[in-house]
Amino acid sequence: MALAPGTKLGAYEIQSPLGAGGMGEVYRASDTKLGRDVALKVLPAEMAHDPERLTRFRREAKALAQLDHPNIVTIYSVEESDGIHFLTIERTSLIKECGWKDGGRGGPLRQSKD
Repeated sequence: MALAPGTKLGAYEIQSPLGAGGMGEVYRASDTKLGRDVALKVLPAEMAHDPERLTRFRREAKALAQLDHPNIVTIYSVEESDGIHFLTIERTSLIKECGWKDGGRGGPLRQSKD
């Protein structure tokens, strides 16, 4: 499920894709309430309908929210909008400057064309 630029998920507006992997797709987005750039990690629809995977997604968010380290992104929130489940996370300098995309499922990294 690719989200097009301009798509709105609650208070967030998709700007561009950043990457994809086994547990979802990551997008650059604008937080329209707070006026800041964020990254959204979106759980694929087929996984959102699987209670076990949805639980795993939420557990990942809770685990990351407990950590405070400069090499780990900060989780702002766990959200759901129109049946789409996603995490709002900080856009780190690595995400901003490099735009790396994971080839998915352990594949090689490649730089995005954004």
